[in-house]
Amino acid sequence: MAGLVELVTAGPLPVRITAFDGSATGPEDSPVGLHVADRRALTYLLGAPGDLGLARAYVAGHLQPVGVTHGNPYPLLRALAEGLRLRRPALADLPDAVRALGLGTLRPIAPPPEEAPARWRRVAEGLRHSHRRDAAAISRHYDVSNTFYEYVLGPSMTYTCAVYTEPPAEVPAALTAAQEAKHALVFDKLGLQPGQRLLDVGCGWGAMVRHAARRGVRALGVTLSREQAEWARAAIVRDGLQDLAEVRYCDYRDVPEGGFDAVSSIGLSEHVGVANYPSYFTALHERVRPGGRLLNHSITRPTNDSDVRTEPFIDRYVFPDGELTGSGRMIVAMQDAGWDVRHSENLREHYALTLQGWCANLETHWDACVAEVGVGKARVWGLYMAACAVSFERDQIQLHQVLAVRPRDDGSADVPLRPWWTG
Repeated sequence: MAGLVELVTAGPLPVRITAFDGSATGPEDSPVGLHVADRRALTYLLGAPGDLGLARAYVAGHLQPVGVTHGNPYPLLRALAEGLRLRRPALADLPDAVRALGLGTLRPIAPPPEEAPARWRRVAEGLRHSHRRDAAAISRHYDVSNTFYEYVLGPSMTYTCAVYTEPPAEVPAALTAAQEAKHALVFDKLGLQPGQRLLDVGCGWGAMVRHAARRGVRALGVTLSREQAEWARAAIVRDGLQDLAEVRYCDYRDVPEGGFDAVSSIGLSEHVGVANYPSYFTALHERVRPGGRLLNHSITRPTNDSDVRTEPFIDRYVFPDGELTGSGRMIVAMQDAGWDVRHSENLREHYALTLQGWCANLETHWDACVAEVGVGKARVWGLYMAACAVSFERDQIQLHQVLAVRPRDDGSADVPLRPWWTG
């Protein structure tokens, strides 16, 4: 098995790789490594070369991390990202490789049960980004278990990028304050005042809604996750905010009210589809009064001309039908829908820190998380969060907050001449 690894890699390996046949390759003193536990790992890797095959083998337990704690493969993924170089094996080497693998290894096997069907098979759930299919995609990711998310997200129950003033000494301990700082930043950018009305689309467990309500703003949140809506409603009652806060199980397209003073969209536009940006930003524009503002907080790509589809692992295991593009393409769609864009900032380093906090929480509560959702699902989340942390650090994905205003007919926009927020 070690010889096969050497056939498909170029240069020195950054980690130690061991295999079920007793062979090994890579530096003996590497603090992290990979163990190929059996031939099923190779079957997955050969059947879907790239991140999907690796994910299948890891989630199913056939490809095991070495030197990392339960649920947090971040150190391993960081080492692989910095030093692993793949190559196509020479044609002359292929016959020996096939003999070493054995023909049985090439026979396909079913993917782990945590995997969603391929894109083309999801037609049974409706057309891409239809109401029905969007609801199914959101439910698959968010209706996992509120208890599981409480373990991973911590007290803030906020599943979007936090905002830090400096790199924290203790990432998990700083997470709750950093999420509160994010909500404060959104609130301040929107210029909200007591008595005004906020619409929060894709509201999650209602943290932004409750943040606004505590400051005297009438806030309505909508989500396509039933479990999120139920948890958020209970939290509103617990906090005594029923007179100002409401969360509905509802598609943002079905909100009947208008005339809001502001809209916050924190982590929703990744789910609506790039082709639907015009209708998405138009719908939000129609629900805000002239002079009202929009804060769109979204994962983006570093460029505007790349494939919008997410990578196979993310699409099959994490965010079915999710799409990402550059902030420029998003801003163009906002402007074409009538928004006057006032500010944009990239918070990608903040998201890397946020993800490290979630990874640490999963690691701390690993046994409880496995008991709640199963080891396969827990591995999916650990792999996804660690891989995303590395991607944000390496500028492979970004996080943009874009602030816009709906100008009045005479062009007035009710915004100060210079930025008015801190953080």
